[in-house]
Amino acid sequence: MADQDPIIRLNVAPVGGLALTAVFLLSLGGNASGQAYPRTPLLSRVDELFAEWDTEDAPGVEVGIFKDGRIIYARGFGVANLDYGIPMTPQSVLRIGSISKQFVAMCIAILAERGRLSFDDDIRTYLPEMRDYGEPITIRHLLHHTSGIREYLTLVDLIGKPEGSVFGYTTRELVELLARQQALAFDPGDQFSYTNSGYFLLAEIVTRVSGMKASAFARENIFDPLGMSHTRFYDDPNAIIPNQALGYSPTPDGGYRLDILRSEVIGDLGVITTVEDLLHWDNNFYENKLGSGSNDLIATMFTRGRTNAGEELSYALGLEFGSYRGLNTMGHGGSAVGYVAEFLQFPEQRFSVVVLSNLSSFRSGRLARQVADLYLAGQFTEPRAFGGQARRRPTAPEPITLSMAELEAFVGDFYSEELDFSYSFDVRGGSLHLELRGGRIELRPYLDDRFGWGRRELIFVRDESGLVSGLTLDAGNVRGLRFRKVAGARQSPGGASSWTAS
Repeated sequence: MADQDPIIRLNVAPVGGLALTAVFLLSLGGNASGQAYPRTPLLSRVDELFAEWDTEDAPGVEVGIFKDGRIIYARGFGVANLDYGIPMTPQSVLRIGSISKQFVAMCIAILAERGRLSFDDDIRTYLPEMRDYGEPITIRHLLHHTSGIREYLTLVDLIGKPEGSVFGYTTRELVELLARQQALAFDPGDQFSYTNSGYFLLAEIVTRVSGMKASAFARENIFDPLGMSHTRFYDDPNAIIPNQALGYSPTPDGGYRLDILRSEVIGDLGVITTVEDLLHWDNNFYENKLGSGSNDLIATMFTRGRTNAGEELSYALGLEFGSYRGLNTMGHGGSAVGYVAEFLQFPEQRFSVVVLSNLSSFRSGRLARQVADLYLAGQFTEPRAFGGQARRRPTAPEPITLSMAELEAFVGDFYSEELDFSYSFDVRGGSLHLELRGGRIELRPYLDDRFGWGRRELIFVRDESGLVSGLTLDAGNVRGLRFRKVAGARQSPGGASSWTAS
């Protein structure tokens, strides 16, 4: 007996006195947008892959599978909004994190096609407030992550404003913060180092060159022409987004907490979309409809970067090229507070998988590859690799014990011009503590006036008389950040006056 076409009805908790019911088809009826696709044994196996998240009391995922320009599978699992029990569907709108970078890159490519800018322009042509480091940083450097500009997410974390915290920051504040940095991580073009700062600055360049907000330029030149009606750059934290799936993170007790990123900052992230809208973007890589309509624009997007030494990178314009089990791939992963996403394309097979989740711990990349394992099983030329080499973390030095008198030498306020922020240190309970926006962080003492702060390291500096006069801070690709000891005022709970809570 042939399987019947099941209609799945998901009852949703009453909202404002109205009981909502989500109805959609999972077989010949297709999805809620009306596109039909035949029910096959492979679809059932995809359902099985994601069955763990097919619940009514946990965040979930929406999955899209594209083949030859059509959706052959689109389904939501789990819950988009835990407060009201609203189910995840293929029309749920989610953040896609760093997958946003390819949309900013397309904006830049369109402006270059129109002659409004060149990839080899010095970024100070459009961002004159940026520091002159001796060697020009070009737009191309930003596109390929070879600029050497410090990671802004690390910098805001160092001033107690980590991404997703209650302390916000504006586009203007971030530009000023990056402009204050007195050093680069490396000389422009010398190496590849993935950083969000470059694509944030690219969005600002789009705004300044086009004369309209980057979000508006992307809507007018990408989203509207492609019919991506549920896609936008989310640069208005107060905007109402229909069908938005809220982001969540797991809690130690087995539950979930709401993760909200209320920020106007875009470029490195910021796009919200659906798997159905992403079909139009995926198709455009094969038949371009943007800019002048020439496939030269796509060739530009596919141009990989090179270092000064001539090494070709796997990274192009917001797109990463690679291979999986012997087949060529293109795509990008993404994460934002409470969300993770994967866009995985096999261009020669004209096959793509999109996985969007509203749970920060979800393994979107692994699940996308497992979907590909099902559909491309007869085309792979290499076996599936299991596991992988564990990434080795640097070993922290052995802590030492310091006397109260030795610890007191480090007490005081230290100011960084690059952060425009002060750190206050004092001694409590036999340990040196850093006070940061009302919180206290215990530091681990090492030899040679060094202290550990998680994976960061503070190195105190003494003057000729042996008194502590400053410090340098190393954190990720931010190294040698300088602070000088100041007399007088202590750090206020809110930090530097130029950074305000939002």
